[in-house]
Amino acid sequence: MRLRLTPQANVFYEMFTASANNILDGAHTLHALVTGPRQDREALNKQLRDEEHRGDDRTHAILREVNSTFVTPIDREDIYRLASRLDDVMDYFEAAGDLIVLYDLDTLPQEMQQLADLLVRAAEMTAAAMPRLKSLKNLSDYWIEVNRIENEADKLHRRFVARLFNGETDALMVMKLKEVAEQLESAADAFENVADTVETIAVKES
Repeated sequence: MRLRLTPQANVFYEMFTASANNILDGAHTLHALVTGPRQDREALNKQLRDEEHRGDDRTHAILREVNSTFVTPIDREDIYRLASRLDDVMDYFEAAGDLIVLYDLDTLPQEMQQLADLLVRAAEMTAAAMPRLKSLKNLSDYWIEVNRIENEADKLHRRFVARLFNGETDALMVMKLKEVAEQLESAADAFENVADTVETIAVKES
C-alpha cells in the first residue's frame, strides 16, 4: 500500500460526518420501527440493515484512509477509536430492530418508544458535532448533552426492567422485551462513548 505523507484536505472530517449522518438515518428508521405499525417493521428492518451495512462500508473507508496516510490530522489511535465507536452505534440499532422483528412483538411498551426518542436526539447531536471536529470549537455542549441523554436512557431502562419483573408480564415476553430494551440502552451507551472520544480528541488537540 502506498503511503501519503499528508492527508487529503478535510477527508477524515468528511468521513466522520458521513458516518454520523448515516447514524441519524438509522436512528429515524429505528424510531419508525419501534413506534410505527407492526406491518411496516419487516421493510423498516431491511432498511435499517442496509444502513448498518453502509455504516460498515464507511468505517472500513476511514480505516483504509488512515492506513494509507503517514501524517494524520489527529492522533491515529483516536481516529481508529472514533470510527469504531460510531460503528458500534449502528450495530446496536440493527440488533434492536432485528430482535423486534424476529420475536414478532406486538405494540411495544411506551418506555421503548421513549428510548427511541432519546436515540434520535443523540444522533442529531452527534451528526451536528462531527463537522465541528476540524475546528474543535463549540463541542462541549455536545458531549454534555449526550451524557445527559445516556443518563436519562439508563434510568428509563432500569424502571422498565423493574416494571417487567413485577409479575404482570408473561415470563417469556419479559425475556424478549428485556433483550430488546438492552440493545436500545446499549446504543445510548455507545453514543456516550462517541462523545467521550470526541472530548478526548478536543482536549489532546487544543
